[in-house]
Amino acid sequence: MTTSVTKRERFAESEAVLRPDPVRGKQPGAGRRWLALGALMFPVLLIAVDNTVLSFAVPSLSLALQPSGTELLWIIDVYALVLAGLLVPMGSIGDRIGRRRLLLIGATGFALVSVLASFATNAGQLIGARALLGVFGAMLMPATLSLIRNIFTDPTERRTAIAVWAAAFSGGAALGPLAGGLLLEHFEWGAVFLLAVPMLLPLLVLAPLVLPESKDPKPAAVDPASILLVMAAMVPFVYGIKEFAHDGGPAALLPLAVGLVAGALFVRRQLHRQRTGKAPMLDMSLFRHKAFSVSLAANLLSIFSLVGFIYFMSQHLQLVAGRTPLEAGMLMLPGLALTIVAGLVTVPVVRRIRPAHVVTAGLLLNMSGYAVVLLFGQGGELWALLLGFAIVGSGVGAAETISNDLILASVPAPQAGAASAISETAYEVGSVMGTAVLGSILTAAYRSAVEVPATLAGDAARQASETLGGAIDAAKVLPAEQAEALLESARHAFDSGVGMTSAIGMVLMLAAAVMVAVVLRKPKAA
Repeated sequence: MTTSVTKRERFAESEAVLRPDPVRGKQPGAGRRWLALGALMFPVLLIAVDNTVLSFAVPSLSLALQPSGTELLWIIDVYALVLAGLLVPMGSIGDRIGRRRLLLIGATGFALVSVLASFATNAGQLIGARALLGVFGAMLMPATLSLIRNIFTDPTERRTAIAVWAAAFSGGAALGPLAGGLLLEHFEWGAVFLLAVPMLLPLLVLAPLVLPESKDPKPAAVDPASILLVMAAMVPFVYGIKEFAHDGGPAALLPLAVGLVAGALFVRRQLHRQRTGKAPMLDMSLFRHKAFSVSLAANLLSIFSLVGFIYFMSQHLQLVAGRTPLEAGMLMLPGLALTIVAGLVTVPVVRRIRPAHVVTAGLLLNMSGYAVVLLFGQGGELWALLLGFAIVGSGVGAAETISNDLILASVPAPQAGAASAISETAYEVGSVMGTAVLGSILTAAYRSAVEVPATLAGDAARQASETLGGAIDAAKVLPAEQAEALLESARHAFDSGVGMTSAIGMVLMLAAAVMVAVVLRKPKAA
């Protein structure tokens, strides 16, 4: 009897978590509600597409702009890095000025900067444009989930809407390779940025008509010092990871130390503001809930495993296997489609199986996918890489969808808004770290294994020694025999890191699965 009461209480708590914030004006009608959801899916899809589509432009981008290995990783990472650092602050600003207003500002700025990014003439310009895209992207994400929670007050409708919201992330990841492959088949690399314009126009047209404005009646004050500390923690830390992979020397320790110290100061400031009665930018008390912290870690590591795999696969298919961008996108589509399917299938599954068990199973699937690559894919065997990617996609769809639900359901109702912002931040941090960590390991493995001909000198030699795209470009100026030797060495060097990255992925996924299984194990009945 005690168990059934506990279940009812738990259900009531999860329902309370999704209680909507105050909304200005009356609730929209049924048709308008679903039209509003459709409008909100455009920025969600865009953010997810942007996390994967650029990987497909890396080969042609490398040939056109000739970035160094570190610059290439920054081109990919700086967007998600800035976005992750600003998600919580932008959520706070949206509470103050209006979530719909912030959404429209973000969409307009994102579209304009995307056009500028498409015409960048060097790596520095593109890195700067990507950083600005991160600023405007951070305005989009917190507003979408907050508005959904306000628009859908009926619990059944709301659960469906949030499930669609979560599936849009996976849908965007699947659309990215296809859209990227199709565009790069006919246009230059800059076309992947212009994709943002038609994706955001429907939002800009529909939002003023179908989205109600909403604000927090008692918003927390914007804390500039906390915002600076977040950025001071994340940027040097990721930079240190990159430099460690690039040079392997003690110079990387300083930025890592700066990031850790800034992170500690940020936590200290939030705790101090709580003790003194001031609203913190990030409510640290949320992390006292074990279910919240563990589910957040599972969410982050699931995205870490998927994005890191995509970074490697997109380059292997085009630069090693010799596939066109469109062919590469088609080959990766089954794995990404399984991410969507697994996410939707788990919604009815958790009615019969405990959510923690589903998340654990998803993380173990991630581990199994990396195991397939470690055992059979180190020689670049395409079937093993594609099978491993499909398994990882299935695991990510299950683990990420249900861990998001657990994050919301594990905290008191008044803290649900902050919890959702942190969940979105974890998604982007996982995206950053997936590319930064696994991408840096691949770069380090490439640099240590590639053999550059002695006849190649200057910038060409430097480019060939740092990236696979640089080696392909450098081979064009070499005699046929030397060019073939360089290409063979470069392709082998690129694939040489797959064993190490797969082993690291396996260990991380196993650790996450054990953590979820132990911490979220079913409590004993009283």
